[in-house]
Amino acid sequence: MLREIFVKMQKHHKNKLCETKVENFGVTAGDLIIFQDVNFTLHCGELTALIGPNGAGKSTLLKSLLGEVSHTGNLNYFDAKGKHLRPVIGYVPQTLKFDTTSPTSVLDLFMACLTNKPAWIYPSKFIRERVLKNLQRVQAEHLIDRRIGALSGGELQRILLALALDPLPDLLLLDEPVSGVDKIGMEIFYELAANLCAKEDMAILLISHDLDMVKKYADKIILLNKKILKFGEVEEVFQSEEMKKIFFGADFFT
Repeated sequence: MLREIFVKMQKHHKNKLCETKVENFGVTAGDLIIFQDVNFTLHCGELTALIGPNGAGKSTLLKSLLGEVSHTGNLNYFDAKGKHLRPVIGYVPQTLKFDTTSPTSVLDLFMACLTNKPAWIYPSKFIRERVLKNLQRVQAEHLIDRRIGALSGGELQRILLALALDPLPDLLLLDEPVSGVDKIGMEIFYELAANLCAKEDMAILLISHDLDMVKKYADKIILLNKKILKFGEVEEVFQSEEMKKIFFGADFFT
C-alpha cells in the first residue's frame, strides 16, 4: 500500500516540459500494413505502456523508433526549453542471445559495449567505476563480476537496463523486458523503471502483457492494434470499450 501511494505521489510531481512527438508513423511489408497513422506524445518523467494483442505491431513500432525498420512519419524531440533536438534513445530487448557457457562477466559485457577496443586488452580498472555507477541505478552493482550465463532472467534484464542507461537517454524503449521473469523479478523491474522516470526525468515506452503491472505503474497507456485504438490515462484506457473488446474477460473487468 505504501509503495502504491509513493508511486501515485511521484506521478503528480513530474516535469512534463520535454516531450517526444511520434507523428504519422506507419510500417508496411509489401501490401501488408503492420500499422499506420500512429500519433502520440511522450513526456519526460512518464512511463507509458504499449499494449495490444499479438501481431498488433508493438515490437515493430519500437524498432521503427530506433530507426531499424523503414517507416513513414517523423520522430521529434523537444527539450524543456522547447529546443528541437535529436533524442538519445536507450533500448532493452526482450531477450539476449549468447553462449551461456561463456566465461564473459557483466564487466566484460559492459566493456565490449562501451569501448572501441577488444574487451580482453582494455584495462578494466579504467571503466569499472563507470560500470558500477550504471549498475547502481538498477540496484545491481553486486553483479559486476558475475558470469552473465549464471544470471537469472530478472538479473540479466536489469543488466541490460543498466547498459541502456549509458549514455543516459531522453527516451528509453523496453520491449517486453520481463518476459519469462518470475513475479518478484517483474515487480523489481517495474519499480526500477518507475523510479528512473522520476529520478532521471526520462520518458519510458514499455511493451507489456502484464496488465496488473501496467495498471499499477504506468502513467499513460497506448492500446495498439495496427493503429492506435486508445491513448490516455490508465483508468481511461482500462475502462474503454476498445480495451474491453481486445482483452475481454480479464480479471479487472469483473
